Amino acid sequence: MQFPAQLIRSLSLADGRVNSALMRRVVLSVAVIGTGQWLLSDVVHLPGGGLGVLSAAAGLWWLSRPAKPPSFREPASLKGWIQRCEEVLNQFTELEMVLDLKGLRTPRELELRRIEALDLPLSLGVVATVGAVLPATSQLQKALAGVHSLDLCIANPLPVSSTSWNWPDDLQELDVLLHVVPLPLRAADLLWLNQLPADRPVWLLLSSTAVMPADNQLEPLRCQLPERWHQQLLPWSGQTDDLRSVLKPVREQLQRSERVRQGTRQRLLGNLHRRWQADLETLRRERFRLLLQRSQWIVAGAVVASPVPSVDLLAVVVGNGLMVKEMAKIWNCPWTADVLQVIARQLGKAALAQGVVELSGQALLGLARLDGASWVAAGAMQALSAAYLTRVVGASMADWMALNAGVIEPDLDELKRQAPLLVANAAEQERLNLAGFAQQAREWIEDRNRCKAA
Repeated sequence: MQFPAQLIRSLSLADGRVNSALMRRVVLSVAVIGTGQWLLSDVVHLPGGGLGVLSAAAGLWWLSRPAKPPSFREPASLKGWIQRCEEVLNQFTELEMVLDLKGLRTPRELELRRIEALDLPLSLGVVATVGAVLPATSQLQKALAGVHSLDLCIANPLPVSSTSWNWPDDLQELDVLLHVVPLPLRAADLLWLNQLPADRPVWLLLSSTAVMPADNQLEPLRCQLPERWHQQLLPWSGQTDDLRSVLKPVREQLQRSERVRQGTRQRLLGNLHRRWQADLETLRRERFRLLLQRSQWIVAGAVVASPVPSVDLLAVVVGNGLMVKEMAKIWNCPWTADVLQVIARQLGKAALAQGVVELSGQALLGLARLDGASWVAAGAMQALSAAYLTRVVGASMADWMALNAGVIEPDLDELKRQAPLLVANAAEQERLNLAGFAQQAREWIEDRNRCKAA
């Protein structure tokens, strides 16, 4: 199952999703410009639709404004991280009750307590890719003399070809890394560096048997590396006598041992928090898909029992308050029924405005013709359109709740601005699952026919 990248608060938007969002905004902007031009030139008969261009330009500016990203303010202290992880543990406890599951909290609480009690010696990990020559252990010990209680760890070489480029788990708890990088820079070294999180203390020991260039001659190398590494470069000619002076910044950092160790615990808690958030979202989405599958056919059944004009489908979908109430429980959103109805209605309006019902109807008819099926009978298409609208509204509401989980009061003004993008994303995902929806629809209609025959 795929989730929008922005749902996990600690991660940034993937480039592809940003580009997709931008394209949707451009399409909407073009629509605004075309509509404004037509209204003021053909309807109001203003020459050239000049004012239409101005109003359309205003619409273009509004649509092109960057959406306010979901923000997660990382705790600034060890105590703050522990408190934040405790809050997530409580969410697992609540989810155990909602999903009637056991064993969600206990193993994670043990992980948290282990990191809280972590009392290991100060450590420096020395790593390199296959083919790079590391300084001898005796050289490193001499160069780092003066740092008390230091655990020097020489790691196994990192492969130069890999499918995952994931750093080994046994390096995660080391306080500082010294990454030996042979010059000239190799692609494998750059790939490994790119996988290191920004909060990881790492120094790059530039190893070369040639005469090491002066600092101002390192500029070509800096151009190949992200900016975060520019102040972490330690040029070394390979001479034993030079290594101590080269590693002076590393010694100075390690001598602030308490600060370094606290930073390590905070980093480990941050990693734990990100993983737990991903686990929470996976569990919530699994529960949500079951809820949505049930709710969409409740709505379809209501439409079959009492057909309504297409413009009134929204009232039927939004009126299914049971689904949104259960969703609020799943995502720990303590909002009133009125607020939930406002959110569902806003997203439903955006879905209707984007033609979700019409497009789904056409697509379902196309699938029916291809299969030669006769299940699209009078009234059934409207019921299926209502079910499909429920899917899109439910999926976009799930995305909104994931962005605002635990928020006491959602920002409804921000919802109005984000609703078109949320719905467009949900509609695209559901369009990819249209064949599966059609199969569910066949089964639903066959069940109804069997009930009628009985």
